[in-house]
Amino acid sequence: MTDAPSDTHHGKLRDGIDNARDTARSAARRTAETIETNPVGVIVGGLALGALAAACLPRSKREKDLLAPVGKRVSAAAAAAFAAAKEAGKSELDSLGINRDAAKDQAKSLFDGLVKAAGSASNAAVKAGKEEAGSQR
Repeated sequence: MTDAPSDTHHGKLRDGIDNARDTARSAARRTAETIETNPVGVIVGGLALGALAAACLPRSKREKDLLAPVGKRVSAAAAAAFAAAKEAGKSELDSLGINRDAAKDQAKSLFDGLVKAAGSASNAAVKAGKEEAGSQR
């Protein structure tokens, strides 16, 4: 009977190990699926996580001296890439007729339509009110 508590303990330990193994497999499978379905998101997330880790770590003067030019070049390249992406996106939207002027025109047209609908509804309500008042006489 002295073996029973030990067997129970080992059984729980084995169950815990099996559960941990299953959880790890499941997490690995979900990670692989995420990478397959959204590789760009994973790359961006990894870069953000790396930047966050780098920002939290203290830098020595030597690192600052060595990395300052690299940081400036990376910043300049990122700014140029952002500007190019912005311009390309704007050009694509313009080619589809989606731009600030078109949006203003659509908003004006929508507003005019709403004003017209409100006027028609108001006229219909007045007419219905007059008809109702006339029928009660």
